[in-house]
Amino acid sequence: MSSKRVPRIAVVGGRTWGHMHLRAFSQLQRNGRCELVGLVDLDESVLAERKSEFGVPTFTSLDEMLSSCQPDGVSIAVPDHLHRAVAATAMKAGSNVLIEKPMDITSDGCRELLQIAKANGKFIQMEFMKRKDPYHIDLEQRIARGQLGNVQYGYAWMEDRIEVPRDWLPRWASESSPAWFLGVHLFDLVRWLIKSDATAVSAVGHKGKLSGIGIDTYDAVNARVQFESGASFHFDVSWHIPDGNEAIVNQGIKVVGSEGWLTVDSQDRGARGCLKGSVGSAVGKSDRVLPENAMFTPNLGLFIQSNDRWGQPEFAGYGIESIQDFALNLGYVLNGGNIADLEGKFPSGIDGLEVTKIAEAVQTSMGRGGELISIARESK
Repeated sequence: MSSKRVPRIAVVGGRTWGHMHLRAFSQLQRNGRCELVGLVDLDESVLAERKSEFGVPTFTSLDEMLSSCQPDGVSIAVPDHLHRAVAATAMKAGSNVLIEKPMDITSDGCRELLQIAKANGKFIQMEFMKRKDPYHIDLEQRIARGQLGNVQYGYAWMEDRIEVPRDWLPRWASESSPAWFLGVHLFDLVRWLIKSDATAVSAVGHKGKLSGIGIDTYDAVNARVQFESGASFHFDVSWHIPDGNEAIVNQGIKVVGSEGWLTVDSQDRGARGCLKGSVGSAVGKSDRVLPENAMFTPNLGLFIQSNDRWGQPEFAGYGIESIQDFALNLGYVLNGGNIADLEGKFPSGIDGLEVTKIAEAVQTSMGRGGELISIARESK
C-alpha cells in the first residue's frame, strides 16, 4: 500500500500576516498534515526571527527556494501589488498557490493568473478569512434556509486604527487603499453570503489624515455596490481611526431581506474591558501594550494562542483555519482527489477575480467623482 503524501508548503513573506501563515502551517506540520519547507523574505532579520521560532529553511530568493524546496504549495503574504508576480512564478515552477487578498490589483492580472493556473494544472485559493468566521457561517446558512427571505440590501463596515498603514505597512501603504486592504474582505463576504456577483459600483473617497503624515492614499472609502440578484450593499472602510480607539479594527455587517434581518457585530462579541497595560492585537507587527487603564475589545474569534499539555504553542481562530484549509485541500488533491470536487468549498481564483473587479471599479469611481461604473460579466 502506498503511503499518503504530505503536502510540502513554502511561505513567501514573513512579516505580519506571513507570520500567521507560518503559525498555521507549523501547527499542521506537528500533526503530520503538511511539511513546512521554506520561507522567502528580503529582510534577513525577519528570516532569522522566523527560523528561530519555526525552524524553517529561509531564503532571500524566490527562484532559489522553488528550485531547492520544490514545494507542492506556496502561500503568498507579500504586499498587494506583488501578488501576481510571485503567484505566476510559483505556478510555473509547479506549485499550487494560496494568495492573501486581493488576488491582484487589476482584473487583467487576475485573468492572467487564472490562465497560468489552467495551463500548468494548478489551483489558486484565496485567503478570504471572513468565510471562516462562525458568525458569518451562521448568517450564510440562515440566508440559504430562507430565514431572511430575499436579500434586498445591507451595510458592511471595517475601520482600522491608523497604526495599520502607519506602523504595519510603512513601505507600501501608499500603493494601497482602504478598498484594497479592507474592502475586498467585505466584497467577498457579501458575494459569498448572497451567491451573486456585482454589476455596478459608485464610490467616493476621502483624503487628508494619511497624506498629512506622508502616506499618499485615501483615509476612507464609501461605496455602493449593486448585485445581479437585485440586492444593493453599502460598504464603509477606513484605516485612519485614532490610536486611542479601543479596538484595532471595528467591523460588522447587517443584511436585510424580505422576511427578516440579521446584524453581526464582528468586533464587540461580548468581551470588553478597561485594564492596566492591556495587550492589544496579537497578530500585528507586535503585541501593542495599551496605556494604563485603556479600553479594549478583543476579537477572540480571529486568533487565539495557547499552549498544549506539552508546552507546545497551539493556534486557533478563523484567521488560522482559513490558511490551514489550503494545506488540507492540497493534501486531498495530492492523494488522488479531483480539485473539481471541491468547487464552491473554498474561495477560488474566480472569486479572487470577481472581488478585484469590484475593488477596481471602486477605485475608478472615486477617481471620477462617484460615477456609476458597470462591471461586465466574465465570458464562459
